[in-house]
Amino acid sequence: MTEATRGSLACVGVGMTLGSHLTPLARGHIESADVVFVGVSDGLVEQWVRRLHADVRSLQPFYAEDKPRQATYRDMVEAMLAEVRAGRRVCGVFYGHPGVFAQAPHEAVVRARQEGYAARMEPGVSSEDCLYADLGLDPGKLGCQHFEATQFMLHRRMVDSSAWLLLWQVGIAGDLSGGRFETDAGRLGVLLDVLTRHYPARHEVIVYQAAVLPFQEPRIERMPLSALPAATLGMSDTLAVPPCRALEPDPSIRSRLASLAAGP
Repeated sequence: MTEATRGSLACVGVGMTLGSHLTPLARGHIESADVVFVGVSDGLVEQWVRRLHADVRSLQPFYAEDKPRQATYRDMVEAMLAEVRAGRRVCGVFYGHPGVFAQAPHEAVVRARQEGYAARMEPGVSSEDCLYADLGLDPGKLGCQHFEATQFMLHRRMVDSSAWLLLWQVGIAGDLSGGRFETDAGRLGVLLDVLTRHYPARHEVIVYQAAVLPFQEPRIERMPLSALPAATLGMSDTLAVPPCRALEPDPSIRSRLASLAAGP
């Protein structure tokens, strides 16, 4: 196979809001590809991508009830790599940022490179980016910690309650089956118990979801932490927990830095 016919892979993101977040570089990869695979969470977004290319193939059929997510992701990767191996320029189009909470794009890029094909990932506007704008949150002001919700529940993490805490995929918090796409009051009750190790039950938290369509508003629902088990949550929801205590100064470090600033 010559370099001219050798397959390649580009995984790009369409951003969060339909038509608003697609970068010129991502659009270029879509339009110049031989085949486009699309894995997005909204049917309207998928239909919009189909307007950009004649051969767009949905990755949604790989999902099935009670099918483990790991098996779904493996099938997605194999579908894309089969076309790469056949010498085609393949573009994988994913919701938001293709490298944020998206296992299949990462694995596909790694596998393609291991097999000697050119493969790259192009960033997109993620839910995190939208959250910063919609909540007016500057992560540089007080700091920000990010965890996947179930992983956060399963491991003892060092939580700094003087910084923001963001728990992603809270809509499937506590799922150990690998095949569910929802949580329930029991699992959220366990998450509540974990969080109240660090925050008072009355502490206000925010359930956030970025807008998908231009005419939509983001979900910004404030509630006391204690109300979390009764909340209605979806796959795309994030739990934002503001700090509950002030930053703690370190006098010794401050003194050392002041001495250095004063000079000899």
